[in-house]
Amino acid sequence: MNLKKLLASAFLTLGLCQSAFAAPVEIDKVVGIVNQGVILQSEVNTIVNRVKTQAKEQGQELPSDDTLRIQAMERLVNQALMMQLAERMGLEISDSQLDQTLVGMAKEQGGTIADLRRTIESSGESFQSYREEIRKEITTQQVMRANVDRRIYISPQEVDNLLKIMESQGQNTEEYDIGHILVDIPNNATADEIASAKTRADKVIEFLQDGKEFKRIAISSSSGSKALEGGQLGWMSINEMPSLFAEAVKGTKKDAIIGPLRSGAGFHIIKVQDIRGRQVVETTEVRSRHILIKPSIILSEEKARNMLNGFAKDLRAGTADFGELAKEYSEDPGSALKGGEYDWTDPTTYAPQFRDALLSLDKNEISDPFRTTFGWHIVQLLDKRIADKTELAKRNRAHGMLFNRKFKEESFNWQQEMREQAHVEIFPIDE
Repeated sequence: MNLKKLLASAFLTLGLCQSAFAAPVEIDKVVGIVNQGVILQSEVNTIVNRVKTQAKEQGQELPSDDTLRIQAMERLVNQALMMQLAERMGLEISDSQLDQTLVGMAKEQGGTIADLRRTIESSGESFQSYREEIRKEITTQQVMRANVDRRIYISPQEVDNLLKIMESQGQNTEEYDIGHILVDIPNNATADEIASAKTRADKVIEFLQDGKEFKRIAISSSSGSKALEGGQLGWMSINEMPSLFAEAVKGTKKDAIIGPLRSGAGFHIIKVQDIRGRQVVETTEVRSRHILIKPSIILSEEKARNMLNGFAKDLRAGTADFGELAKEYSEDPGSALKGGEYDWTDPTTYAPQFRDALLSLDKNEISDPFRTTFGWHIVQLLDKRIADKTELAKRNRAHGMLFNRKFKEESFNWQQEMREQAHVEIFPIDE
């Protein structure tokens, strides 16, 4: 007997038994088979009703119920395939991970987990069912990431090409306020005269780097046409500058001293006095170290946390060494051998809980134990700095645009491949 007939027989037997001892009740119905799993009509109805409720709250118009059911069925088929793959991968979202996600969702809505529960239950849906639905969504996302990310490759040349396109489309509107000093060279100058001019130019740069006023030095030392104006060339874009200046100035920071630049006229010294039209991206970078303990069948969640509590207590008391504890106990292979240390890093690249813990610390402070998807941690903030990430931000933006485009393409292709390889049967859904 095949699976479809077996299921139909089981539900029929159940219905006969119930009719013999009680009043007739509505019995759930199998409306789809995905490999060895099934999709129930109640699951389809739940999704359809949820969409209708949300649309009503937002005043949105919806297509027909038939269309909604088709869309719901497609979602459930894909979800079933993802959950089956997650099981084969050994991927499981723990209750603590799920709770952290729900707390985050509640915060985004400006409330607490209790507020979220009330909202869900007021719509007629069980909060427990909602929890499990979110667990499935998290699992699906992680499965897709794990399988699609490795199909994507973005070359540095692709990023460079996109950056050039973005720049050519007028997304670079930077202007620079330029100060200029010229140490001239006589016509038909001898080697000694050129060397002497170079020495004077180097001396000017030395003065400027020591904090001497640019305008005063320009008035006293420059042979340029704007010497009496303190060497002020004013605001100009890269395209308005002499090519010699443009190549040297582009991408520099405010207050940069550039030179000496050699031309036929002599040695040029430039100061970037200000920049406008540039989207300056400054980020906080942190240097830190941590200890990771992963719960297991042998080591419970509570024991892992208590173990780290003991470490934190000893470290604060000065009776233990962080680096030695990390080398002996940390289960992070990337940092354990280095005493748990991470080099200068943008904390937003870390897991949210790790990021938040780090940014809440003062220098040299040690956190209380906290949980991420990787396990339990304690972390120490070693140092903090502000870094100019403007150029990196441009590259990351270009890389992100390329990645998002390719991820969408590859996600679709991968899901299609999964669907083609699976056994899927769809049955009629009752009105």
